[in-house]
Amino acid sequence: MENNAAFERLLSIMDDLREKCPWDRKQTIHTLRQQSIEELYELADAITTSDWTSIKEELGDLLLHIVFYAKIGAEQGQFTITDVINGICEKLISRHPHIYGDVKAEDEEAVKQNWEKLKLKEGKTSVLSGVPQSLPALVKAMRLQSKAKTVGFEWDTTEQVWEKVKEEVQELEEVVATGNPEEIEGEFGDVLFSLVNYSRFLKIDAENALERTNKKFIRRFQYIEKKAAEKGKTLDEMTLGEMDELWNEAKKC
Repeated sequence: MENNAAFERLLSIMDDLREKCPWDRKQTIHTLRQQSIEELYELADAITTSDWTSIKEELGDLLLHIVFYAKIGAEQGQFTITDVINGICEKLISRHPHIYGDVKAEDEEAVKQNWEKLKLKEGKTSVLSGVPQSLPALVKAMRLQSKAKTVGFEWDTTEQVWEKVKEEVQELEEVVATGNPEEIEGEFGDVLFSLVNYSRFLKIDAENALERTNKKFIRRFQYIEKKAAEKGKTLDEMTLGEMDELWNEAKKC
C-alpha cells in the first residue's frame, strides 16, 4: 500500500506539471530523449562509485522520465502507464517459464539461453537483433558477445581467449609496420573486441573497468596540476620527468 501511494503521488504530480508548468507542458518524447540519456549516464556514474545516495536520486530521475513518457503516450492515445507496467509484467512471466511454467533451468546460463530462444519465437530474426545500434561501442561489444554465447558461439577456456588477444595484438603490430591507417584501425578494433571478450571470461565489466581507470587518471592528473600550481608553475613549464615524479606521488595518495 505504501508503494502504491508513493507511485500515485508521482502520477498526480506529473498530471499537475503537465497541466500547469510551461516547461513541462512544452516537452515531447524527442525533447526528453537527450535528457533521459544523460540521466542514465548519471546513474551509471553513481553505480561505478557505489554512491548509494546518488543511486537513489538518479533512479528517481529515471522513474520521472518513464512516467513523463507514459503521460505523453496517453495524451497521444498510444498507451498509458498501466499499459507499460502490464506489458513488462507479461514479458517477465512469458520469458521465465522456469518460474511460471514447467521449463527447467538449473543455472544462469540456462536462463539466458531460454530467454533468447523465446525472443526468437516472438519474431526476432537474429540473436543479435536485441542489441541497440546506438549503444556505445564498448558496451555493444559486451552485449554482442553475451548474446552469441547463448547459442554456444563461445570459447571454452580463459586461456583460449587470452591466446586470441595475443594473436590480435600480433596482427596489429604487423599492420602498424605497413603504415596503412584503415588496416591499423581495423586491427586495433579487433584487439579491443578481443580484450572485451577476455574481460567477460574474467567476470569483469569492461565498461566499468575503463571508467574506473578514467576516474583514476583524472584524480592523478589533477594532483599534478595542483602541485604544479603550488610551485608557481603551469604544466607546460614542467619537464616530463617532473610531471612523472608528481604522478608517482599521486599514485600513493
